[in-house]
Amino acid sequence: MSASSEHFDVAAYALGVLDDDDVEAFERHLDDCAQCRSELLESQDVPGMLDAVKADSVSPERTRP
Repeated sequence: MSASSEHFDVAAYALGVLDDDDVEAFERHLDDCAQCRSELLESQDVPGMLDAVKADSVSPERTRP
């Protein structure tokens, strides 16, 4: 992860798709970056919402046309 891409990794971090080294680097970056902390707070519900959409799309109650 380069310094210029750190701001773009907020979503990847929130979704848990960064490797261990990138997680550590991003967490260090969060200490000094209010913008990324704010974006992370705003996106903290996204993984749960995506899980709910996924669960709903495979739900046996869902009828097919």
